[in-house]
Amino acid sequence: MQLHISPSLRHVTVLPGKGLKEFIKVKVASRRVSYRMLFYSLLFFTFLLRFVFVLTSVDGIDGGETKCSTIGCLGKKLGPKLMGKKTESNVPDVIYQTLDAPLDKDELRGRSDIPQTLEEFMTEVKKGGFDAKTFAVKLREMVTLMEQRTRNAKIQEYLYRHVASSSIPKQLHCLDLRLASEHTNNAAARLQLPSAELVPALVDNSYFHFVLASDNVLAASVVAASLVRNCLRPQKVVLHIITDKKTYYPMQAWFSLHPLSPAIIEVKALHHFDWFTKGKVPVLEAMEKDQKVRSQFRGGSSAIVANTTEKPQVIAAKLQTLSPKYNSVMNHIRIHLPELFPSLNKVVFLDDDIVIQTDLTPLWDIDMNGKVNGAVETCTGEDKFVMSKRLKSYLNFSHPLILKNFNPNECAWAYGMNIFDLEAWRKTNISFTYHHWVEQNIKSDLSLWQLGTLPPGLIAFHGHVHIIDPFWHMLGLGYQEDTSFADAESAGVIHFNGRAKPWLDIAFPQLRPLWTKYVNFSDKFIKSCHIKAS
Repeated sequence: MQLHISPSLRHVTVLPGKGLKEFIKVKVASRRVSYRMLFYSLLFFTFLLRFVFVLTSVDGIDGGETKCSTIGCLGKKLGPKLMGKKTESNVPDVIYQTLDAPLDKDELRGRSDIPQTLEEFMTEVKKGGFDAKTFAVKLREMVTLMEQRTRNAKIQEYLYRHVASSSIPKQLHCLDLRLASEHTNNAAARLQLPSAELVPALVDNSYFHFVLASDNVLAASVVAASLVRNCLRPQKVVLHIITDKKTYYPMQAWFSLHPLSPAIIEVKALHHFDWFTKGKVPVLEAMEKDQKVRSQFRGGSSAIVANTTEKPQVIAAKLQTLSPKYNSVMNHIRIHLPELFPSLNKVVFLDDDIVIQTDLTPLWDIDMNGKVNGAVETCTGEDKFVMSKRLKSYLNFSHPLILKNFNPNECAWAYGMNIFDLEAWRKTNISFTYHHWVEQNIKSDLSLWQLGTLPPGLIAFHGHVHIIDPFWHMLGLGYQEDTSFADAESAGVIHFNGRAKPWLDIAFPQLRPLWTKYVNFSDKFIKSCHIKAS
C-alpha cells in the first residue's frame, strides 16, 4: 500500500502496496517521509487538538457566553501574543473615563447616599443592577470620600503631635521650679562648676572636650550620665554645658547635687560668655528677623492645617517650623563654637536628645584630613526612610539661587553628634557663610529651605565635612518606630531626632527604655515631679 500526498496537501492517494511489512511511503514533492515520521506527526497533532480544546474551554468558563468560534477564540488568545501585541482589557472604556473625570470635593459634602464601607458598596451593587457607568460613579465617590477622611485624620494626628511636642510637659516644668528653689535655699546647689582646682582643665587640649547646648535639665542629665558612664577614661572628660538665662540656676543646681566625678562638668549661661556680650551677635539678629518673617508668612497652626491642597507630609513639616526649638538660640549656638571656645582645638558637639552607648574618646583618633566637621552621612543605609536624605531633601531646588550653587543629589549629613576641628574651622569662612545664607533665606520669605538649622549648616559646611562610620550616630528614633531595639542598642550614639522625644508621652514605648535607663527614678526631685519610666 502506498500513500501519496500532494505538495499542496490538498490531495491524498492510497495505492495498494507489495505487503504490510513494507514501510508506507508518502511522497511530498520530491521528498519521502517514513511511516515512523508520520506516526510522530499524527501524535503531535493529537496533542495540539487537546491543547486547543482546553484553551477554548477555559475561555468559555471565564467569559461566560462567548460570541466567537473555537478557532476564533484561540486566535484572540494567541494572536496578540504571537504578534507581540498586548491583549485588550475587558474593562469597559466608560469605567476608565468616569474614574478619570475630575470630581469637585464639594459635591460630596452633606451626601448621605455614598457607601461608607466596601460591604455597603457591594450590597448596593448586587441589589441595584448598576450599569458600568453607575458602578464607576459610585466607586469614585466612595474612594474620594475615604481619601478625604484619611487626609483629615492624618492632619489631625500631625496637629496633635505638634501640640504635644511643642508644649513643655508639666513634669519638666516642675523639675525646673524645684531645682530653682533648691538653688536659692541650699548652698550645696550653688557650688562653683567646676571647682577652682579643676578650672585649668577647661582650656587644656589634653582632655576630651564635649559641648552640650540645652535648656532641658532632664535631657541634659541623660546625655551627661550616658557619656560618663560609658567612657573608659572619665577622668579625662570635660563636658561644657551651655544653657540660657532662665535655665542656668536649675541646671547648676542639678549638676551640683548630682556630680559625675571624676569627669569635669562646666555649666555656663550664654550671658556668661564675653564674646556674646560684645557688640552684635549675628545669630541673635538673624533669629529676631526670622521670627518676624515666620509670624508674618506662616499664619500659625490653624492657617497651616486649613490648607486643603497640600499633602499631609508638607503640612507636618510646616507645623514643625512653629516648634519653639527652632526659635531657640540653643539650636543655633553650634555655629559659634570657635568664638565661644577660643582656646580649644577640637570638640565633640552633642544634641540633648541623644543617648551615648559607647566610649566616645576614640573620636579624637580619627584623621579628619583637614576637614572641619566629622559627621555621619545620611544617604546610605538599610533604613531607607531615615538614611535616604540628600540635599534635595532639605533645600528648595526650584529656587534659582539654590539650583545655581548646589547639586540636588549630593548626600546630606547629620547634626547631633559631630566632631569639630576648631583649628581648621578658624581658617575658613564657615560662620560668615552660614549667616549670609540665613539672611538670603529671610529675604526670600523663607523659601530656600525647610525648617531648622541643618539646611544652612549643609550649605555653610559644604566641602568641609569628613564622613565617619555610621556606628557613631544612629538617627530617626524620634520620628519612626521601625528601628528595632536590638539595632538601636548596638549603635554608639542613638538620636531621638523628631517629635517623639523620649521624655514625652508620645515617645515610642519600645525605644524609650534606651533613654530611661540613665534616669534615676528614685531621685527625690524626679519622684516629687512624678517623672516615671512609662
